[in-house]
Amino acid sequence: MITTVLRVGRKLRGRSLDELRVRGAQALAAWRERAGLDRDLDADGRLARWLAPGVSAAPEALLARFRERPAPFWAAFDDPAATVAALRARCPDDEAQVLARAERVLARRFDLMGHRGLAFGDPIDWQHDPVAGTRAPLAHWSRVPYLDPARVGDHKVVWELSRQQYLATLGQAYWYTGDARYAQGFASLVTDWLDANPPKVGMNWTSSLEVAFRATSWLYALRFFAHAPELTPALYARLVGALHVHAVHLATYLSTYFSPNTHLTGEALGLVLIGSLVPELAGAARWRAQGERILLDQIARQQRADGVYFEQASQYHRYTAEFYLQLLVLTERQGRVPGEALRAAVPRLLEFLAELTRPDGTMPLFGDDDGGRLTQLDGRLPDDLRSLLLSGAVVCSRPEWRWLGDGDEAGTLWWLGPQAASALDALPARPPAGHGRAFVPSGFFVLRDGWHATASHAVVDCGPHGVFNAGHAHADALAVVLTLRGRHLFVDAGTYTYPGPERNAFRGAAAHNTALVDGLAPSVPADGAFQWRHVGEAHATRWVDAPALGLFAGVQSGGAWPPDVAHAREIVRVADRGWLVRDRLRAAGPHALSLGWLLAPGLRATVAAGGPDALPIVDVHTLAGDPVARVVVVGPGRWETEEAWVSPQYGTRTPATRLRWVAETLQGDDPVVTCILPPAADGLPTVRLASCEGEGRALLISPSADADTREDEVLLLRQGTGTLRVREVGHAVAHDVATDAACAWIWGAGAAVATLGGEFLALAGESIVRGGDLMPGVPHADRWTTAVRESGGWRVHGGTSTLAASRGA
Repeated sequence: MITTVLRVGRKLRGRSLDELRVRGAQALAAWRERAGLDRDLDADGRLARWLAPGVSAAPEALLARFRERPAPFWAAFDDPAATVAALRARCPDDEAQVLARAERVLARRFDLMGHRGLAFGDPIDWQHDPVAGTRAPLAHWSRVPYLDPARVGDHKVVWELSRQQYLATLGQAYWYTGDARYAQGFASLVTDWLDANPPKVGMNWTSSLEVAFRATSWLYALRFFAHAPELTPALYARLVGALHVHAVHLATYLSTYFSPNTHLTGEALGLVLIGSLVPELAGAARWRAQGERILLDQIARQQRADGVYFEQASQYHRYTAEFYLQLLVLTERQGRVPGEALRAAVPRLLEFLAELTRPDGTMPLFGDDDGGRLTQLDGRLPDDLRSLLLSGAVVCSRPEWRWLGDGDEAGTLWWLGPQAASALDALPARPPAGHGRAFVPSGFFVLRDGWHATASHAVVDCGPHGVFNAGHAHADALAVVLTLRGRHLFVDAGTYTYPGPERNAFRGAAAHNTALVDGLAPSVPADGAFQWRHVGEAHATRWVDAPALGLFAGVQSGGAWPPDVAHAREIVRVADRGWLVRDRLRAAGPHALSLGWLLAPGLRATVAAGGPDALPIVDVHTLAGDPVARVVVVGPGRWETEEAWVSPQYGTRTPATRLRWVAETLQGDDPVVTCILPPAADGLPTVRLASCEGEGRALLISPSADADTREDEVLLLRQGTGTLRVREVGHAVAHDVATDAACAWIWGAGAAVATLGGEFLALAGESIVRGGDLMPGVPHADRWTTAVRESGGWRVHGGTSTLAASRGA
């Protein structure tokens, strides 16, 4: 007894009076349900009590009212025939894809998150996890140990089945064909669920967010099958009663203090949707107001000042963007004027996703990815942003999102209807401006050399380690995800599982493209699936966004590392020539440094053999032999390769290769520079060391696989102080370069230059860059310059490489 009291006392310590009040009220409500004192749970017998005054409880009258009443639902449902006609005209492949997915649902084979073709028995066992082979107990929801994988398996699998988002797929198939089998499948699946999941009993009531998502699925399905004979008066009345129970559960058990993240906002959206779309219920107006108030209050809490979702997880950011986009559209469909906070929040959420978008329309994964979606109206994977950005383009009139979302419009038309097609036709598609974006409060930095299909794109995470207990964070400080010439090169490992033993392997630093010092990262996971033993810190120090040059610099430290150890990283984009990653330890003595580079699945690496003076090179190709990149390291250490896993979606993983650069006794002043070079037209470029004068190294690069072709690019990496000079004749080009820049890249047979730091650069004795003249008063280390030879001389640009970087002229 004393132990229990002490444990409860520790849990309550530091909690506010309001939190104690809310948690106490929720605990009392759960106790009343378990004790059988809550008599308001019989959805079949008490419907009349729950309806608004003047609404008949007769099932026939309820269904007739529903079919006749216009609802402020999505525009696609205003005229199903027009929506289908627009889809057939603009998305000719969608019908076959929808029907194929619908047939799998009718066969009771479910694609859930990363799992394909899961079977849950016949009849369906809604408490069963077929992957783990477990079954959760049919107890009151507060007594179900849903986070114990030994007893219930993966709660995500069980929950995902009961979200019933596949009902929308059946509805789409019904609209395309009119085939009664799809309506019968809807009626059967809903009835089975209601029969097997009585109110408040079992796994599928343990999470209020799951209750909200399921209610959302039913609201979609009711609109899809509004006029189907299979939607009988009895079934409709039963669903109205079930929606009442769902709304009351949501209003009672909001995640205000349990998981005040996407759980809370998703639950609030569920209240808004039930309150808006089932006005027959007496509590409808109250639920809608409550949900809207929560969503609007959470804008300032769950979005940082740059608009990025506060848990530092890109997939949960997508969830949040979907929530608020739906709220904005629903508000306007109701004929109301959205407030300024909501009007501002939606574009800011989508702007971050637009910057994350890679050339193939997908986003890199940072932090946890649970593999889910708010709704499933197309067959795209959750990391594909095109449909969401296309919908955002329609709602917010943004031509650049129209350009990014170019492709299959099905997901947008299924939601926003044929009017969206007209809006898209009237919206000129143009690529976004800029070559990068700094989201400083959240610590996400994006660098790119363009917005075309073969562009290169990198994202680095250098922000807070999540919020609260950092439950959805990964140990990815200073990790970079890189797409090179339109092909994914270095990727994030993903999430794979929450309850499984692989949890820490996927969220730990060793799975990310960052550094380990003496085998450790600053942030170290704890045994709990959403807990951390140590949490480090990271902050950005410099930033450049210019057409021919991009730079990010940041530092991580603290956590499990000694107080005198820090890791500094610079990521440099030089036009479309290549990328540099410069890693340095800040420490008094030598330490072991390990740099991980996780290759995208489907790529293979070959470590070049050579003597002690040869460059350490790794060549990356596709499995078919197509060249992808040549990776060269300048600095102490050696290459190693190891087998690894990548989880593109929750619940699935695929083999991959991890490159690792290992420097066993790195001194604090010894930088390790990783050069990432794209392929040339005829293969990977040739690279060799050049003889140079001064402290540093110089590489001669030929954008050709032919060793006899001229070497028309020079990369100088200065170390120490003084001038670094190269005077060497390549195959066809004489190189005479002198500079005190930390890094200088000369390409185009000496016609283009980019430098970082330093005072000057000279080519063949001609002074090209004079930092003191261009940027008087700016410290040497903070300068950057680019220069292009023109007919009248050199056109030079420069600025200061800080987070408030001037782009100079």
